[in-house]
Amino acid sequence: MRITVILIIGLTLIITLTGCQAKSGTNVGMRSEPEFKAASTGKKPIVTIIIDSLMDKPLQEAMKQGKAPALKYLIDHGQYFPNVVSSFPTMSVTIDSTLLTGVYADKHHVPGLVWYSDREKRMIFYGNGPKEALKIDQLQVLTDSVYQMNQVQLSKNVKTIHEELADSGKHSASINAVILRGRTERDLRVPQTMAKTTRLPDHYKVSTPELFSLAAFAHLNPENANHTALWEKYGMNDKFAARDIAYLVENGKLPEVTIGYFPGNDSVHHRKGSMALRGIERADRALQHVLDSYGSWEEAVRRTTWIILGDSAQSDVMENRDESRIDLRPLLNGYRIAKLGRPVGQDDQIVIAANERMAYIYAVSPGMKLSEIVKSLQKEAKLDIIAVNQDQSVRLTGGGQGDNVLSYRPGGPYSDEYGQKWSLSGDPRLADISLQKHRIKYGKYPDVLARLYGALHSHEGRYVVVTVKPGYELAGESSPTHRGGGAHGSLHEADSIVPLIVAGTDSKPKHPRIVDLKDWILRIAD
Repeated sequence: MRITVILIIGLTLIITLTGCQAKSGTNVGMRSEPEFKAASTGKKPIVTIIIDSLMDKPLQEAMKQGKAPALKYLIDHGQYFPNVVSSFPTMSVTIDSTLLTGVYADKHHVPGLVWYSDREKRMIFYGNGPKEALKIDQLQVLTDSVYQMNQVQLSKNVKTIHEELADSGKHSASINAVILRGRTERDLRVPQTMAKTTRLPDHYKVSTPELFSLAAFAHLNPENANHTALWEKYGMNDKFAARDIAYLVENGKLPEVTIGYFPGNDSVHHRKGSMALRGIERADRALQHVLDSYGSWEEAVRRTTWIILGDSAQSDVMENRDESRIDLRPLLNGYRIAKLGRPVGQDDQIVIAANERMAYIYAVSPGMKLSEIVKSLQKEAKLDIIAVNQDQSVRLTGGGQGDNVLSYRPGGPYSDEYGQKWSLSGDPRLADISLQKHRIKYGKYPDVLARLYGALHSHEGRYVVVTVKPGYELAGESSPTHRGGGAHGSLHEADSIVPLIVAGTDSKPKHPRIVDLKDWILRIAD
């Protein structure tokens, strides 16, 4: 997940500026919660671990080669769902917001790693690569990703799993997860040398679960204070998260629900492609450490419900950079495009927010028509889906499609496999949809109607949503590229399908979608 890159870059910059050493934040474990008791209802505690960019095919190969024994053990002693539908954009902050809130982006309002706030008249970067990082305000990015994303930008009109549990008198833990809002108010301390020599405050007031850790900012296991060095990504790694979860197990302090995040697999796939195994092998070793803390793996499954899942998949990007990189700026060269590194000005007409294989393209000049932007984009046949809001409907077309259009809106005579109702007109083949009487069958874009609707209603402003076909990436100014590696972001199944492993319960979610997991987790925790 690219937000880990920005946290690392931001912390590195701050440490370089201040000359201080990286020291882990406060221990926010049981010493600060002396009255905290583990669940005593007779229900098993639930441990949910997100393995970034976990996919079925490389997982199967890793298990075949004996490189993922812990994951294999949980599959062999539980249930396996290889085709779970992610959120959209298929970028971790949006997906994790969907997991934690049980809704798509139209309700949780975290649109992607990069987006433009029309209300604040500025770009929001949670982290999307080192080239962009050199041109933008790192201290603002750090504040956005550590504080603003959870406390301000994640909608207050929806509740996270942690908030739901707290409101019903239950407990939870967030271990290295970036979507973490809960009901416990705390000061997230910034090291004094950093606060004095940068524009950072000396602390952030945050709302978290009762049990909480976040890399160098906070830990549960006192030993983790010694594992936040630069070469350990300041604690934003699988081992750090595993040590904190194991610490809860060993001290009998697992709450009703624990949500942990293993980030390492994502960067391996970005560099090496979708079939790389090293990240899965490392994640499995971290999971082994957690299972070993029970004394035996059998005991781990007997005493705890395990939910292990990926957040998004990654599709392979072609080796040739000139072919694989679809720069959006030449397609829009008749317009004045805002530059990175400076505020969006009155003379700017367009803002590009590229999220690997999808992008938001904003019309910031009042006189601009979104239909004109769409026509400019349609000249590129490698673009996959191009969509806008128009007349209370979503209007969808694609690169090289001319006047071919599909329009749809919620409610109506057509029903999909998830029980959602829609009105459609035009050509459903643009979204690879087939209609049988009044039944919708999705093809290579799973749950496309709801997921795309979510992105197009995720935040204020006038904008186009565009995705690109497999093998390609979208680019604006200084966007990261992954030639010969993997990338995600789009609606295509190659970016959208992840596995789910469940052990310790016979229960399963209503539908195999990440958006359905919150209600299911709360149900089995009740």
